[in-house]
Amino acid sequence: MTFMKLYLPVFVLGALFGKVIEISGFSSAIVAAVIRSFGLSRANIIIVAACALMTYGGVSVFVVVFTVYPFAAELYRQSNIPKRLMPGALALGSFSFTMDALPGTPQIQNIIPTTFFNTTSLAAPVLGIAGSLFVLTTGLVYLEIRRRTAIKTGEGYGKNNDNEPEKVEVSKLPHPLLAIAPLLLVGVVNYLLTVLIPQWYGNSYNVTNEVLRGIHTPITGSIASVSAIWAVEGALLCGILFVILTAYKPVSKRFTVGSKTAVLGASMAALNTASEYGFGSVIAVLPGFLMVGSALQYIPDPLVNAAVSVTTLAAVTGSASGGLSIALAAMGDQFILATQAAQIPLDVLHRVVAMASGGMDTLPHNGGVITMLAVTGLTHRQSYKEIFGITIIKTIAVFVVIAVYYITGWV
Repeated sequence: MTFMKLYLPVFVLGALFGKVIEISGFSSAIVAAVIRSFGLSRANIIIVAACALMTYGGVSVFVVVFTVYPFAAELYRQSNIPKRLMPGALALGSFSFTMDALPGTPQIQNIIPTTFFNTTSLAAPVLGIAGSLFVLTTGLVYLEIRRRTAIKTGEGYGKNNDNEPEKVEVSKLPHPLLAIAPLLLVGVVNYLLTVLIPQWYGNSYNVTNEVLRGIHTPITGSIASVSAIWAVEGALLCGILFVILTAYKPVSKRFTVGSKTAVLGASMAALNTASEYGFGSVIAVLPGFLMVGSALQYIPDPLVNAAVSVTTLAAVTGSASGGLSIALAAMGDQFILATQAAQIPLDVLHRVVAMASGGMDTLPHNGGVITMLAVTGLTHRQSYKEIFGITIIKTIAVFVVIAVYYITGWV
C-alpha cells in the first residue's frame, strides 16, 4: 500500500507522457531526425541515441522499443546488418545509462532511492555522468565488434524474419525541434522543482484539524522524503500538457484509447513492482534471508556491499525496480548506517544502488527483455548473447563508479 501511494502517480504520469509522445508523432520524428543526422553508416549509434533521448525524457522503455523498432529494422535492412544484433543496441539505449545512471532521469529506478535516502533524482551528478560514459562507450565498442564479426562471415540482415514492420512514413512527421522540446521541458522542470519545492514548503508540513476535521493530533509529514517524487510528477505533468497543446489534433483523436492503454499498463507495472516490494518485506524476516544478509555483511566496503546486494536481488526477480525495492526495504537502514559510518555522502549511495539495480536485472526472465524479443520477432537463442554482453557492461560500470569515487572523491 505504501509503495502504491508513493509511486503509482509516477508510473501513470510516465506512461501517459510516453503515450502522448507516441500518438503525437513526436517520438517518430525524433528517431527520423537522428537517422538523418548520423546517416545509415552508424546504425548502432543511431539506435542507441534515439532510445536514449526518449528514455531520458521520461518515455517508458517499453514504449521506446515499440517506437524505435520500425526505424531500426529499416536501418539494419538498408545497412545489411544481421537483425539478430538489433536487441543489443535497443538494450544499450533503453535499459542502461539513461535508466539509472544519468542524473535527473525520471525513470523509476532513479526515483525509488530518493524516498529512502532523502536525496534527489540529481544525486551524484559527476559519478552518474562518469558511469554513463563508461557504459555508452564500452557498449558501443562491444556492439561494433559483434557487427564486424558478423559482417566478416558474410551474414546479412536475414530473410523470412518474423514481425517485420511496415515501412515508416516520415513525410508528415512534426519538426524534430518541436518533438524534442517536451523531453527537454521535463528535464528542466524536474531540476527547477527539485530545487524550489524544499524552499517553498521547508523540511516538513503539518496538517491540523483546521485543515482536516476529525483528527485529534496534528499530522507531520517530511518534505525531504517526497520532494523528488513531487518534482518528477510535476515535470511529467508539464510535459504532457505541452504535447497536448502543441499537437492537439493528432493527440485528441487517439487520446481516449491511448490513455486507457497507458494507465492499464502503468497500473500493472506498479502492481507488479509493489508485489515484489511486499514480497521483499516478507522474505526479509525469513531465516534464509537473514543468513544471506549476514553473509553480505562480511563484504567490508559499504558501497560494494550495497551494489552486490541490490544487483543480486534484481537478478533473482528479473526486475531492476523490484530488486531495488526489496533490497532497500529490507536493508536500507543498514546501508545508510554503514555509509554514514564511512563518511560517504548518501548521494553516492543513491547513485550506486540505482545503477546496481540496472546491472544483472536483464537476465533471460526479465520482462523488458521478453517484450523486446517479442516485438522484434527474435528469440533468446538468436539475440540474447548481445543483450547479456550489455548486462555485463552495466554491472561492471557500478564498480567503476565506486572506484572513481574512492580515487577522486567526486560526487
